Amino acid sequence: MQLPPHTAMLSALLLSFSLAAHAAADNNEEDDDLKAVYGDKLTVSIATGSQKSLRLAPAVTSVITAADIRAMGATDLDQVMETVAGMHAEKIGANNFSAYVVRGIINELNSQILVLQNGVPMTVLLTGNRSRLWGSYPLQHISRIEIIRGPGSALYGADAYSGVINIITKTAAEIQGTEFGINTGSFSTRDVWIQHGGKLGSVDVAAYFRIGKSAGSAEIITADAQTGLDRVFGTHASLAPGPLNNGHDAVDAHLDLSYEKWRWRSNFILRDNMGTGTGTSSALDPSGKLKSQRLTSDLSWSDNHIGHDWGLGFNMSYSQYLQRLPSPLVLYPPGVTFPTGNFPDGIIGAPNTSERQLRVSAYAVYSGWRDHQLRVGVGHDDLNMYDTYEFKNFLITPAGLPQPAGAVQTYTGALAFLEPHRRKIDYVYAQDEWQFAPDWNLTAGIRHDNFSDVGSTTNPRLALVWEAAYNLTAKLLYGQAFRAPSFNELYSINNPAQRGNPSIQPESIKTLEAALIWQARNDLQAKLNIFQFRMKNLIRTVPNAIKGTGSSYANTNSQEGHGMETELNWQASRQLRVSGNYSYQVNTDQVTNQDAGYAPHHHVFARADWQFAPDWLLSPQFNWVAGRKRTVGDLRPPVADYKLIDISLRTNTGAWEVSGSIRNLMNVDAREPSFAPGSITNDIPLPKRNFFLQVMYKM
Repeated sequence: MQLPPHTAMLSALLLSFSLAAHAAADNNEEDDDLKAVYGDKLTVSIATGSQKSLRLAPAVTSVITAADIRAMGATDLDQVMETVAGMHAEKIGANNFSAYVVRGIINELNSQILVLQNGVPMTVLLTGNRSRLWGSYPLQHISRIEIIRGPGSALYGADAYSGVINIITKTAAEIQGTEFGINTGSFSTRDVWIQHGGKLGSVDVAAYFRIGKSAGSAEIITADAQTGLDRVFGTHASLAPGPLNNGHDAVDAHLDLSYEKWRWRSNFILRDNMGTGTGTSSALDPSGKLKSQRLTSDLSWSDNHIGHDWGLGFNMSYSQYLQRLPSPLVLYPPGVTFPTGNFPDGIIGAPNTSERQLRVSAYAVYSGWRDHQLRVGVGHDDLNMYDTYEFKNFLITPAGLPQPAGAVQTYTGALAFLEPHRRKIDYVYAQDEWQFAPDWNLTAGIRHDNFSDVGSTTNPRLALVWEAAYNLTAKLLYGQAFRAPSFNELYSINNPAQRGNPSIQPESIKTLEAALIWQARNDLQAKLNIFQFRMKNLIRTVPNAIKGTGSSYANTNSQEGHGMETELNWQASRQLRVSGNYSYQVNTDQVTNQDAGYAPHHHVFARADWQFAPDWLLSPQFNWVAGRKRTVGDLRPPVADYKLIDISLRTNTGAWEVSGSIRNLMNVDAREPSFAPGSITNDIPLPKRNFFLQVMYKM
């Protein structure tokens, strides 16, 4: 790949700066002493599979600790992700789902980023993402969140495409005792939670339980997809203007047992009475409710010193995911008319799925070769969607249009939205960390995945890390990654909007990055990285040329992107810490040579943590999202920029901790883009000013 002129110039500046800094170092002994003072205290395992200093990790990584989460006053994972450089938590209308957009890479299902919990993928087979019925994710039991921005398939395989997020839960040692708390706030939000960390004989035990509910924000949608159909057919069926349907109930439970080198973790997530947001078909549906249930259990064993120069480990995980619709979805409201007929009760559908996923993996680490650490691994995934059925009152014509089918009935097999399918994956990977000279480290890795349904793919990576000086680290990174098609993209049938295509192939991406970490002083750190990528075989919907109307999934265009991310962390005094980041990206569709759309070109986030009195912490933060364009053919004006100010306040009094936050302090009308063809004409409104309060007691 050739770098654009401005990127090449910036690369040269990075190299020149590194050379100058290296020349300024007096001797190795002085460097070693200064590294102890200036060195990054944070470590990260997501980049190599083993713990490594954050500044020396062979990837562009971020770590968010439990202390960071408490300081920012966040009440949900989406708010935490918005603080990460190069990432934007963009709201998608259906189900009030948040897409984590990394470096401008986005599709409507957000299937191009891999989300892990304790290293286990949270991906569901139907949509290839963490599930549209994600709802919210609690934060109290999170120890840290490790993030890779950029490709991760050389270690993690499918869907580690634009990035990887690993949510790591707290151990017994981190909790140390019993905590319980209550959250309350706007939108009738109520949460109660308890967690405990201790010992049961010689077993370390960490447990967490949370139950809550929220009515969700009810911002008004002025026009929806049915509004357009009403204009065409002269009907008046649309429920717009009308409120978003954003509520949900939640139950989360987590158990972590550790004994010597063994660890067993189980996690249960229930989301019930979940609203449809702007509606499944972008037509308001105030009555539709969804339910998802996820059970994950994993057993691991590791010994990093099982023999001379050897370490071994294995992991086995089982997960079950169920999607149930206790209240059928109204895809289009009562009175809707299509050329195939009238639907006096509306178009009703309720797709239900069941999934089982079994994953087994093992690795070995060998450090017997001088200056090398070799890691090899193998794995097998058995992914099974074993139960699919649908309640609906329509069938699909050969032209792809819904036609009335009388009363709501249960459909299975070829008449349902999708038949059961199974996917098996075998993979092998190798990674070598080679310190070929003082202060120089080269990490080379490659992984080969063989899918039972979409063929094979091989993805390498190279990472050169140079400790140019005691306070300066430079990185040059190259990686490839892929995204496997979801079952919906491959096998969807009887869908009035999109149909699957069993012949589509995985998406691919190649990324080149350069990064610089400068510890200017013990209390001041700056980071800069630049990137360029090219994506191929992007999976999009195209009109059905043979079947007449509707669309099908296909590998279509390619995209190229480039940009930069800067970060600054300054401990201004013992009482004041300031942090922030600025991200810039451009992502261009290679077919039209136009902007790919939806993602912000500019994103600024800044936060200050001010301990203005003993046991009192005030944390204001600022979020500016700008430069979001439409895709080709969408003639609406560009999405308006927005600037949000949030503020949180926390105090500790003995065993008690009380915190409160105000989101969107200035009550700004902020909106996220609705996807083309713009059925939600005026985009997706974000919540207006809202309040949250948390009280926690530690025994």
